[in-house]
Amino acid sequence: MKSKLGSFILFFISIAVISFLALAGFKGFTLGDYQFKTFNEVITKGLDLQGGVSVLMEIQSDDVTVDQLNTTKELLSLRVNKVGVSETVVTTEGNNRIRIDIPGQYDSKTIVDSLQKTGELTFVGPEDDVILTGKDVEKSSVYIDPQTGKPVIKLELNEEGKQKFAEATKKYKGQKIAIKMDNETLTDPVVNDIISNGEAIISGNRSMEEAEKVSGIINAGALPVPVKAVSVETVGAQLGANALPNALKAGAIGVAIIFLFMILYYRVPGFIACMSLSVYILLVLYIFALVGVTLTLPGIAAFLLTVGMAVDANVLIFERIKEELGNGRSITSAMKIGFSNALRSIMDSNITTLIAGLVLYFFGSGPVKGFALTLLIGIVISMFTAIIMTRFFMNLGFNMGILNKPSMFGRIKGGRHNA
Repeated sequence: MKSKLGSFILFFISIAVISFLALAGFKGFTLGDYQFKTFNEVITKGLDLQGGVSVLMEIQSDDVTVDQLNTTKELLSLRVNKVGVSETVVTTEGNNRIRIDIPGQYDSKTIVDSLQKTGELTFVGPEDDVILTGKDVEKSSVYIDPQTGKPVIKLELNEEGKQKFAEATKKYKGQKIAIKMDNETLTDPVVNDIISNGEAIISGNRSMEEAEKVSGIINAGALPVPVKAVSVETVGAQLGANALPNALKAGAIGVAIIFLFMILYYRVPGFIACMSLSVYILLVLYIFALVGVTLTLPGIAAFLLTVGMAVDANVLIFERIKEELGNGRSITSAMKIGFSNALRSIMDSNITTLIAGLVLYFFGSGPVKGFALTLLIGIVISMFTAIIMTRFFMNLGFNMGILNKPSMFGRIKGGRHNA
């Protein structure tokens, strides 16, 4: 009696927890000053779901080391964020290409121009002699000049640069020193005084946006190798806005049909399978939110594929149990043997898919890699929910008395109950 009551309590606590996690994830809630955001707000969406610009950069060098590739990737990521773009996804493709996915609507030409600059800053004297380089600059910042009301860039030099700049301003007093970025003159102010405090000012910026862009490139540093944009793709916001609701609607309809089929065909075990599948879906979505997985249309396809694999695992378990019940075994014996027999088939199918997913992840790129990552996460979670959660819920169901007859598993002839 105590076991039956305890199972009832655990069963309904499980339903309550699943319901709460679903409500929190899909609807969100506010508790005091804390706001629990929804999956839609937290999970990063790819360009195909929200629109944006995808730029494929190619390193213009035949001999590229792994360190150079990774350094270039990090600097490009920093650079694109410095020019006011957030939530950018930067990934490597092969050994000489870097893809930058920028969500939202931006001027693709401005982005590409910023990315292609190697960021080589030089201070050039009247005699075309290089006075300073980017290595002599400690940091760059932007502020509004109170006298002119226009944005200026302030460069703070390190000790070595401070000394060199003091000597140069003394030598070229009354003459121009050009400040160049990739041999393009940003400004060429006249040296009015000897500057010995290690601070240089770049004026003449047309707008705050332009000043922040140049300052960001300087702070990001010079790229170790030159890069060039070989592909620029723009996904409209309307296309992305329509893709996500349609994908979610199709997924919701598919899951609802699966739930209905499982309950009608397998009865009580079918309802238990729906509980396990709900746990599976919630776990995957929470992992997406915590890990920072970028959700794309191929990713949604992989997610729905793993939902099908999770359903298949439950079907295998129930069919093996029904076979044992049909052979005249007791409920407890049929469940034990059925799970054991189904486990081998589940592991075989999932491990082979897991291997395929690993190959796609390590050797694929772009959407293929995203598909593989979603597939890998889904497979691992589906094995957990099918093997652990389904068995846990079925044991609770048996102890509660809702799985103590063979007829509760669907159409079965024969079988006997042995508590």
